[in-house]
Amino acid sequence: MKIWGELPKVNEVYKSSKVNITEPASKVKSKKDVISISTIGKEYQIALKALKEVPDIRADKVNGIKEQYASGSYNVKGQEIADKLVKSFMDKKV
Repeated sequence: MKIWGELPKVNEVYKSSKVNITEPASKVKSKKDVISISTIGKEYQIALKALKEVPDIRADKVNGIKEQYASGSYNVKGQEIADKLVKSFMDKKV
């Protein structure tokens, strides 16, 4: 594309436009970041911390069952096992 005509006039338009000068950065007040955690969030953090402190295996129960098994006194009724299996199956959401 060729432009014919008085190009210096185009430059004069840009030169004559007034530019607003901004304030120096030293006069601008900086804002600090603020974070706030809801009470539910705080309670959730406390609960997570407490859960991390609880062991995954209750050693006292495991040792008790081991002793019963070793002595031959550990007996579980088949009906109890079946009831717990059915209950755990029914509790699961589909």
